[in-house]
Amino acid sequence: MKVLVLGVTHKTANVEIREKLAFNGPKLEEGIFGLRRIPEVREAAVLSTCNRVELYTCVNNTSVAADHIKDYLSSLHGMPRQEFERSLFVHNGEDAIRHVFRVSSSLDSMVVGEPQILGQIKDAFDFALGKKTTGVLLNKLMKKAISTAKRVRTETRIAENAVSISFAAVELAKKIFTDLGGKSFMLLGAGEMAELAARHLMNNGVQDVMVVNRTYERGCELAREFNGKPVKFEDFLHELVHTDIIICSTGAPTYVLQKDQMHKVMKERKHRPVFIIDISVPRNIDPEINKLDNVYLYDVDDLQEVVDTNIHGRKIEAEKAEKIIDEEVGKFLKWMSSLDSVPTIISLRQKAEEIKAEEIGKLKSRVPDLDEEKMKAVEYMATAIINKLIHPPTVALKEDTEDRDELIATIKKLYGINGEEE
Repeated sequence: MKVLVLGVTHKTANVEIREKLAFNGPKLEEGIFGLRRIPEVREAAVLSTCNRVELYTCVNNTSVAADHIKDYLSSLHGMPRQEFERSLFVHNGEDAIRHVFRVSSSLDSMVVGEPQILGQIKDAFDFALGKKTTGVLLNKLMKKAISTAKRVRTETRIAENAVSISFAAVELAKKIFTDLGGKSFMLLGAGEMAELAARHLMNNGVQDVMVVNRTYERGCELAREFNGKPVKFEDFLHELVHTDIIICSTGAPTYVLQKDQMHKVMKERKHRPVFIIDISVPRNIDPEINKLDNVYLYDVDDLQEVVDTNIHGRKIEAEKAEKIIDEEVGKFLKWMSSLDSVPTIISLRQKAEEIKAEEIGKLKSRVPDLDEEKMKAVEYMATAIINKLIHPPTVALKEDTEDRDELIATIKKLYGINGEEE
């Protein structure tokens, strides 16, 4: 059998095509059973996310199977083949194995190093296991993909450092306040990016949250979401005295916080450090504030610099990850190669057992008065003899050598094994 992978990703297909090919809800179960019913497909698993739809299969004939799978996708999703075929990638053999390993290790993701894909791979595998659509080869492939991804995360720094504006804000905050637990936080405005940064902060231990918005009702709504306290816009300066972290995105055309105002706040705070992120464009915080002692002000360009630096760092780590994947692909191919010997090893053992049974049967007819204890001794000796005789060829068959096919053919000929039937 060979590994065959077909699918579309954010790199090959637009969102409209990915939506139409998605295996959502009941269609996942229907789809994986239908895929497995294709005669050429022996094992199957389906990975369906917002960025990719991929079919992992084990087949006998890759070209025939690929053609039938395309027809099946067309039938299942009610799409003419020509509508998605140009966007469909097809990998088989070593390329397919490498692709699965790269996907699980997030090297093929929109954001290299993101952690979600590994969980999605695990879910896809668990679903296929539950539906019993996988077998020896695909089980080994998926388990190896998961362990390879874990190795990549352990041996490289591919998942470290922020590569989104919102998470970069949290990374900077950690540099100023080593422990974010117990720090107070103010969300000034309700921009989408600011809200996302606020959620990241809360996930990192910030609990005392204040929400300020020009529309007080919207502020109350957000405060409930964050389990925080709503503050009227005209009162936010008074609350700054008790605030360690501020993320601002009000959409105001001018500064909502001036240097002289912040100077007064810092006096009342006795100059305890304050971290401010101004995500607004145009900026809502006076840049001169950054000149005040213990005030750390960053704007969206500062955050983008952090992101760009971190993306470059992840690219370097990705090169290390590719070497790990090369190594793991080699191991998997070696394991696959060893499978070619398994039927011959089984047949060799069966042949030996048949000879043993035949000869013991002859002995019983010739010496009918052998008692049970002596017969057991004879059977034990016969078993020991055949084990020693078939041990050398068994070991040779398991070795990873270039002449394995010749060795298999020779052993079949010497021992009278019909390889095609086995």
